[in-house]
Amino acid sequence: MTQTIQRKLNDSAFVRWTALILIALMMFFAYMFVDMLSPLKEQLEVALNWDSSTFGTYAASEYFLNVFCLFLIFAGIILDKMGIRFTGLLSASLMVIGAIIKFYAMSDMFVGTGLEAWLNSWWVALPASAKLACLGFMIFGCGCEMAGTTVSKAIAKWFKGKEMAMAMGLEMSIARLGVFAAMWLSPLVFNSFGQNVSAPVAFGAVLLIIGLIFYFVFVVLDRKFDKQLEAAGELTKEANDEEFKFSDLGKIFTSKMFWLVALLCVLYYSAIFPFQRYAPDFLDKTLNIDNGAQLFSCFPILAMVLTPVLGAFIDRRGKAASMLMVGSIIMIACHLSFAFLLPMFPSKVFAVAIIAILGVSFSLVPAALWPSVPKIIDERILGSAYCVIFWIQNWGLLLVPVVIGKVLDATGGYTLPMVIFSSFGVLALIFGLWLKREDKKKGYGLELPNIKE
Repeated sequence: MTQTIQRKLNDSAFVRWTALILIALMMFFAYMFVDMLSPLKEQLEVALNWDSSTFGTYAASEYFLNVFCLFLIFAGIILDKMGIRFTGLLSASLMVIGAIIKFYAMSDMFVGTGLEAWLNSWWVALPASAKLACLGFMIFGCGCEMAGTTVSKAIAKWFKGKEMAMAMGLEMSIARLGVFAAMWLSPLVFNSFGQNVSAPVAFGAVLLIIGLIFYFVFVVLDRKFDKQLEAAGELTKEANDEEFKFSDLGKIFTSKMFWLVALLCVLYYSAIFPFQRYAPDFLDKTLNIDNGAQLFSCFPILAMVLTPVLGAFIDRRGKAASMLMVGSIIMIACHLSFAFLLPMFPSKVFAVAIIAILGVSFSLVPAALWPSVPKIIDERILGSAYCVIFWIQNWGLLLVPVVIGKVLDATGGYTLPMVIFSSFGVLALIFGLWLKREDKKKGYGLELPNIKE
């Protein structure tokens, strides 16, 4: 009887994995919304007069408030102070609000309004629709990045001492399936609604509302879990009150290991997410086809399958630091192949092979990176640490799309952009080697398994 009373929700595999699925689906819809316009770059040029520079500015706008207004730093403080329930609901709500604004900006309802006229009266190089869409994407980006850190802390809480890396890997896999879905569904929705570029945005906004509902269900489970932790003496009011202090931020910024992880993160993801925005257009032009989005949809599939498997391997065998280096090497090879080999041998089969191999890299690095953070950062400031990492990462995600857009307008080709992407991989590899060296010297346990036998 006593054993039954002490059994907590996360001791049940069914309940903890159900909780994971609920929050992962929210991120699935978020990732889907991020890339809803990626397959429609050429259509945006025709319908809304967005050139490559405008598209790059739009893609970068997702991260503007997070970077320049330090929203992600405040998000980490909110997360550590208010907890995963409040922060998750806030982030999901911001995503919905931003999506609705973006839909309005791209819809016929916006055309001919006084707001459109006013927005067209300044910064004339950027169309009014792009300005307002950027504002919506900024608000969405605040919610999306806050949600990403909240989900990471939620998984760390529910899977502490259990299959944490596998759980984080599975969550990332489900989220990445959103990229696959966007690449296929966005053109389908676009064509089904009279080739209206706002239709896929509206579709994504509806899915984000569903994701908000799913998170409400998770909140109910988490509240019950906290009551069990309080009853077991593992969570007290005093502990919550002491959970976060502003002075604790100094422990993050003065940690060498933290900076190595953060810099590796920004370099790696700067070569992945901005590339996703331009990949359909790159494949269309390089292979002279019109279905580059569907071709690129192969990218997250192998990553989706491998990431939880690699997470399970790390849980039981370790070797996270080594995986970071291998993933960086693979990414370098793939981007250089895109730059030089694919134009020489323009084959769909060859393109899919490179994309699939890049997906392997996208499995290795995230599967190893995110479960490593709790090993180097105190649990009570883990939310702030994740948010600071995301904030640093957002600098790259903000600047790189703008740079790539301008390089494309200047050169008219993708060779130089791909070389730029591969150079990020070289730097990421250097920081990966440094990270492994520091771990070996100071014993953080990045190469050790997560599950203690």
